[in-house]
Amino acid sequence: MIPLSVLDLAPVCEGSSPQQAFGNMLDLAQHAERWGYRRFWLAEHHNMPGIASAATSVLIGHVAGGTSTIRVGAGGIMLPNHSPLQVAEQFGTLASLYPGRIDLGLGRAPGTDHATARALRRYFDSADQFPQDVTELLHYFAPAQPGQSVQAVPGAGVDVPVWLLGSSLFSARLSAAMGLSFAFASHFAPDSMDEALALYRRDFRPSEHLREPYAILALNVVASESEAESRRLFTTQQQSFVNLRRGRPGQIPPPVEDIEAFWEPHEKSGVERALACTVLGDPAQVAEGLQAFAQRHRPDEMLLTANIFDHTARLRSFELAMQAWQASHV
Repeated sequence: MIPLSVLDLAPVCEGSSPQQAFGNMLDLAQHAERWGYRRFWLAEHHNMPGIASAATSVLIGHVAGGTSTIRVGAGGIMLPNHSPLQVAEQFGTLASLYPGRIDLGLGRAPGTDHATARALRRYFDSADQFPQDVTELLHYFAPAQPGQSVQAVPGAGVDVPVWLLGSSLFSARLSAAMGLSFAFASHFAPDSMDEALALYRRDFRPSEHLREPYAILALNVVASESEAESRRLFTTQQQSFVNLRRGRPGQIPPPVEDIEAFWEPHEKSGVERALACTVLGDPAQVAEGLQAFAQRHRPDEMLLTANIFDHTARLRSFELAMQAWQASHV
């Protein structure tokens, strides 16, 4: 059975606060651990009122400390915003505190707008240095050598699996060349998914980090007792995408009864294309959708995300998704 994992953004819903978002985040991680999810990943975003996962490594430590077996990591850290040494130190620390449980996914986008990227003190131009930064970061995780002038303490010699993330062919090509695991952001940018996956597997070179290619695909999954309710819950994600494209990102909105009254035809088309990798419905429909996605694309792992306003409904969605997936493999 292909493993399922969780991607969370610590969503801040309207009328709520980051503090509440963090409580919900940990609660979801604890439930996901009991339900059998393999990983719980958090993603770095900045200057977005509806996403509280800016200090990603801090939250990873919080989640890892509140769980016991599930792997916890970054999906991902936006490397252009940080020096490789700082990332190595942070994740070397996390992996020393929680051995065998920490993942480090790396992205080359800033995870924000240009003004905020400048405020982070590392300019978006540094994305051009991404391959060199990844190489430098991997060097800091290697055992320290005699006379090495700069070491990650902790970090040197610590086991931290590194993934490259992407929504285009760039990271697929780079992860194949470097022999690293690869995760594709098909949950919001699916256009190049098939080509990127094929390129990664075709060009993969075994390395000291990984002997065979390993690819994760992400998708939106909204499960409930009925298709109508799942579609209603999914309007939260649809509204969030429209608001972002209108230049008005805000806190996560509650679902609406009539999404057609909310968006313009061109907005609907754009959102449906961006969220094409979505499975929703009752348990039987979700099982069928997950099976179809897995059979078509053959990922090594699937990373599920669900931007659902009500925390109880969000928990139930992840529970039903795992139950449906397991039942389909009995």
